[in-house]
Amino acid sequence: MSSNSNTRQATATATGTNTMSIPQTAAAGGLTMTQPPASASASYYKIAASNYVTFGWNLTSLYLTPTSLTVVASCSQNGNTYPVGPTNAAGEVENVIPGSSTQVIWSPFEYEQNGANVPLAAATYRLQIYDERGPTAAQAGGRFSPYSGMEFALYRPQAYTPLPEWNCVNCNSATKLAMNPMALMLFTSLIMLVSGWGLIGGAGRRNRA
Repeated sequence: MSSNSNTRQATATATGTNTMSIPQTAAAGGLTMTQPPASASASYYKIAASNYVTFGWNLTSLYLTPTSLTVVASCSQNGNTYPVGPTNAAGEVENVIPGSSTQVIWSPFEYEQNGANVPLAAATYRLQIYDERGPTAAQAGGRFSPYSGMEFALYRPQAYTPLPEWNCVNCNSATKLAMNPMALMLFTSLIMLVSGWGLIGGAGRRNRA
């Protein structure tokens, strides 16, 4: 075997019976997000029926394809980690997918409807993808490195509220008055009445002088 570092080889085990050689100069493998694009700002997804979230990626610099990939979403607000993947007939989220997969489709709504132990929070999440070696696997040339480079947010749509029943809890008195046409009309009339009496009174005093 040549002593040249460009030709030295390392042996990696893919399964219990299969092995392959990886150059020692090989870069660590990983992925590049394609949906949403890695360059995009944080994406917002609605927790509602028939709303599906698609995460897509390209695998990069791999000499050894992972046996499987595990996809989860971690929420710093409540400290929980949630499985990300399709919901099967039993209502379980299948977040362990074949190692050659390049996308996963997830329904946050279906996850909650099928008896999730911990409901999803309306908050920001970090997408994490790792292979069968786990989320803390060390980087190695030609092998998949754990990914946690994308953030996204989930939100819940608010129920419709008729305008007469709506209450702006963060508005001050002036704002509330401006948003109530009847109250605004009465307030304007009162100002005009007071101003009119002031003008009449002033004119009367000048005439007497």
